[in-house]
Amino acid sequence: MTTREKANQIFNSAVAAVQPAQLIPAHLFIEDNVLHIFDRQFLIKELKNIYVIGAGKASAAMAKTVEEILGSLITEGKIVTKYEHSIPLQKIICLEAAHPVPDENGIAATIQTVQLLQRAGENDLVICLLSGGASSLWIDIPEGASLNDLQFTYELLLKSGVTIEEMNTIRKHLSAIKGGQILQYAPNTNWFSLIISDVPGDDISIIASGPTVADITTFDDVKTILNMYNLFNQLPATICQHINAGIKAMIKDTPKSDDPVFKKVYNKIIGNNAVALKAATDYAKQLNYAVVVADNTLHGDAAKVGRELVQQCKKYTGTLPACWLLGGETTVKVKGEGKGGRNQQMALSALLELSLDEYNSMAHTITFLSAGTDGTDGPTDAAGAIVDDQNISLAKENNLDAAIYLANNDAYHFFLQTGSLIKTGATQTNVMDVVVVIIE
Repeated sequence: MTTREKANQIFNSAVAAVQPAQLIPAHLFIEDNVLHIFDRQFLIKELKNIYVIGAGKASAAMAKTVEEILGSLITEGKIVTKYEHSIPLQKIICLEAAHPVPDENGIAATIQTVQLLQRAGENDLVICLLSGGASSLWIDIPEGASLNDLQFTYELLLKSGVTIEEMNTIRKHLSAIKGGQILQYAPNTNWFSLIISDVPGDDISIIASGPTVADITTFDDVKTILNMYNLFNQLPATICQHINAGIKAMIKDTPKSDDPVFKKVYNKIIGNNAVALKAATDYAKQLNYAVVVADNTLHGDAAKVGRELVQQCKKYTGTLPACWLLGGETTVKVKGEGKGGRNQQMALSALLELSLDEYNSMAHTITFLSAGTDGTDGPTDAAGAIVDDQNISLAKENNLDAAIYLANNDAYHFFLQTGSLIKTGATQTNVMDVVVVIIE
């Protein structure tokens, strides 16, 4: 197995560990005619209705696993996932919509979900399946605004470099679903949210924009964030009016922790980046690598992180061969007209650093892989990219100027020409990104 193949296999082991089929059965199972969900138990003979809802890139696979566990106990279900992420289901209806910029199918799926919830009674159960991507898939439009207004706003945020925490604070306040608000449509029902985390720190109020979680942020916070990035005056007038109305208390803010709507709501993270990194660590050790797992979550500007990681690897004096593992999510402020994503941007920056003359005199080689566990990096069909001596040489032979591609945010077309894109297809999970760096 080549080093490139080993890096790919280490990444694949991380993704395999956070598949819904691996995660859900520990938190939802039937034993002796009793339904166990988290730390609660329900006699099956006393259950009336079980409704299953969900949104996110992992929601289809999550729904399939829930169907395998509950079978005919499910009364009805509706989940929505990204286009080309659906899988065949028996009882639960799987809808598709656009991501990361919402569309009319997301609106339709959200309306259908709300209609289902309105049928849930006081003693029924709602099982809510949440994963990354839900913020764009469960979508509703602020009063007075249009879908075009919301799409423009989402696109602006995606290119601005805001963090996921900041982005979802804004999204919550442009919705009557997010930030705990979906609960209003079935306020007396028992809610159980099974959550796969795709955010740094695993804050459940941020994941999927926290539809079943109390929100601590306000309309004032939204305007502060937008002004900090000089975005407020770029927004459509209807969106600005909505935010200003919220600040003036003309629109009700998201529910806070003392709201009675949360009294029968149970949220639990069942999978996250740490689970993926643990599996990657175990697999790398099987390949006889000395494993170094970074203490800090991957964050910050993608290009800067890629460059600094390689600089740290160049200084490594520990046991060889070694495998560095990192997890998290970087950001990109899009300035160019190219195609790519944060992982490809990071990998291209790493390639630039590895192309410096000083690297040629080093006694060891570095292979750098960065990819999204969901199989999608930005608006591309790639999960990320891998960098090694092979594609550095190819780039030089073909006179590819990595710096120009990086400045134009066009890492995709650079790596397409060097055969270094990682294409996994939809993985049916999403726990941020994983970086694998092999030093030997």
